[in-house]
Amino acid sequence: MSRVYPFDDAGTARAVIDDDGTLVEWNEGARRLLGHPADAVLGRPAARLLAGDDTPVLPTGTRWEGTVGLRHRDGRTVLVWLLAHHRPPHDGQRGSWLLVTPLTGAEPPAEDDPLAEAGLIQSPCAVAVYDAELRLRRMNDAMAEIVGLPRERLRGLRPTEIGGRPQSKDLEEGMLRVLTTGRPLDVHTFQHTGGEDHAHAWLARMAPVRDARGRVRGVCVAAHDVTDNHRARQRLQLVNEASVRIGSTLDVTRTAQELADVCVPALADFVTIDLLDPQEYGGEPPARVTAPVTLRRAAHRSVLAEVPEAVRDPGETEEYPPGSPQADSLTAGHTIIASAGDMLSWLTWNTTRGERVRRFGIHSTMSVPVRARGLTLGVAVFTRHRRPDPFTADDRLLAEEITTRAAVCIDNARRYSRERETALALQRSLLPRTLPHTAALQASSRYLPAARTGVGGDWFDVIPLSGMRVAMVVGDVVGHGVEASATMGRLRTAVRTLADIDLAPDELLTHLDDLVVRLAEESGVDGRPGELGATCLYAVYDPVSRRCTLARAGHPPPVLLRPGGRPQLLELPAGPPLGLGGLPFESTELALPEGTVLALYTDGLVTSGERDGDTSRALLYEVLAGRADSLDETCDRVLRALLPPGGAADDVALLLARTRGLPAAQVATWDVPADPALVAPIRKQAVERLDSWGLSEASFTTELVVSELVTNAIRYGAHPIRLRLIHYDATTLICEVSDSSPTAPHLRRAKTFDEGGRGLLLVAQLTQRWGSRHTPDGKTIWAELPLYEEPLYEEEG
Repeated sequence: MSRVYPFDDAGTARAVIDDDGTLVEWNEGARRLLGHPADAVLGRPAARLLAGDDTPVLPTGTRWEGTVGLRHRDGRTVLVWLLAHHRPPHDGQRGSWLLVTPLTGAEPPAEDDPLAEAGLIQSPCAVAVYDAELRLRRMNDAMAEIVGLPRERLRGLRPTEIGGRPQSKDLEEGMLRVLTTGRPLDVHTFQHTGGEDHAHAWLARMAPVRDARGRVRGVCVAAHDVTDNHRARQRLQLVNEASVRIGSTLDVTRTAQELADVCVPALADFVTIDLLDPQEYGGEPPARVTAPVTLRRAAHRSVLAEVPEAVRDPGETEEYPPGSPQADSLTAGHTIIASAGDMLSWLTWNTTRGERVRRFGIHSTMSVPVRARGLTLGVAVFTRHRRPDPFTADDRLLAEEITTRAAVCIDNARRYSRERETALALQRSLLPRTLPHTAALQASSRYLPAARTGVGGDWFDVIPLSGMRVAMVVGDVVGHGVEASATMGRLRTAVRTLADIDLAPDELLTHLDDLVVRLAEESGVDGRPGELGATCLYAVYDPVSRRCTLARAGHPPPVLLRPGGRPQLLELPAGPPLGLGGLPFESTELALPEGTVLALYTDGLVTSGERDGDTSRALLYEVLAGRADSLDETCDRVLRALLPPGGAADDVALLLARTRGLPAAQVATWDVPADPALVAPIRKQAVERLDSWGLSEASFTTELVVSELVTNAIRYGAHPIRLRLIHYDATTLICEVSDSSPTAPHLRRAKTFDEGGRGLLLVAQLTQRWGSRHTPDGKTIWAELPLYEEPLYEEEG
């Protein structure tokens, strides 16, 4: 009995011969046929069973059939028709031949046998009828043509014995199910038939054969060749897979590699994707090219490990002459299918490629131009060497469909990369290249564009102000790309302009909010404002008073680390984002000891899909609490700790600043009485302080500036009046006069007979810079005097 089927195996004589000619299997049917018991023949040469003295001729191919004379145990010769199937080595087992011949069921069915009426001998559909032991009883001409064997010889064999392949077992199991359940069944299989080299897809429709009493007496099998439908489904599946897998990123190289990956091994054994360099054509791919053409290898893929067929590695360029598949398809503008013989001239010229073609047996290539939006981007070359069949017209349509889809993705990635590079160049050109060195603080910064969404509008700045003060700003424009970068540049310029007139942080944000509203109106369509918004944090630090004033417009609050303390989030009034219009902003002022570290950042640093904001800030606190001797190193540690390895999902701007304080010995302050006659003693005290600072050479210029500014404050200002001198380094001296009047002076040119109006003009000529700023109590007029020896008047002679 069979291990799988509840039938007697003795109805078939079956033997297995090793590739070296040794008998390794011998069933009961073989013993009945020739009389030899298994132990008498197993392990011995099978040729001893042949009648006569002829040297046996080993069959070739995968199947053989014929009549041979075999020696019976009693010495007589038995003529036996044999069907032999070759089974290749598998799972460590050697190759062998399965030999079968039917012993029972060889006689045709009786006239009243229901099996006789089920054959449909003349039907164009391939039909075979099997009995209750799944042995062939009848088959029509169409089925015999498919099998490729004489049907009178096959009668009495089971499907596995007729087919001799693993797929035959699936058919036989399906027939057994029909036999036992009495219900029809469809089985799909893909196998070789009739000794053909190419496999076909088959639909085997099985139905029970019943007698007059309704008893199942056998199985009728109708075979339908559905190869065309099968291949159509495969092509559709490959196209669907390409639409899902190709274009997963906006990276040109990755997209090209996805195209190659999809097509191997489904369509070709080796695929190369070579792209044009747009820079050679003025920055934009051409509509057509002429040979020779220079291409850069973007990607390749092979069924063999490490792509041994490739002559060029990804990233390398090569010039392709006329006659090469790449150049011919690009100049023609359509797909070209060629054999190795069609490329003899090119292969002879390119000896390396000729050697690869011969070594791997490359026999067919298909070159498909990669084109999108009327532009030629490159060429995809499909190659076959393991699959024996050449490319067909259907393969061409499939390759063009997939390549066209990939070309759009490659062009999108190319345009995105170009726009991203443009936006990044614009962004970096608009950001400060270096931060200024000031007496107020030491600063370090970082900017990282988004890894996936492109360049955004994040920015940072450090702006020196009058009186040794310094402004720090961090902002974030909504959106990405060139437009966001351009908007960022306009806002950064506006902040610098507003900072130059010494506006308080809350007033500066109010003016900036108005600007964003106007920009949104200008960018709108049909009178409707465009979608434009931004957030901003602005802070001003005074190293003399060591106080910092901050205001924010919808921006994340800064992190504060005082010397010897722990990092903490600085609670500030949130303020509305810029662009809403009409809402107020509030400032907060606090004292900062020297050495305090301020961390200003955009939300891309703490907003992540991997963790929430509180967890990210906890990591930021942990990094800031560590050694912070170098702010540059601290910036790097912050980015490594908070950003994922593949880059941030949004732009990141980070500004770290450590405050400094100006020693009291470098600042001198005097209260000025409201009497013009007392200006002279004030001048004298200022000169004496300069002498103590070792700045006697600046006494003359300082006297003139102090006299003019103090006199103007007494004459036009309001009390109290205060004079302050700040000496920072060996190059700069700052003179400030404050009063409680909000009216600021204006520089004008006096006429010939005017008695006044020349004072501020003289101050402007004697100083590097001068200006005024409003304070909560009034205004301050300031001037910066250069500390270098330069005579006021040239000596004669």
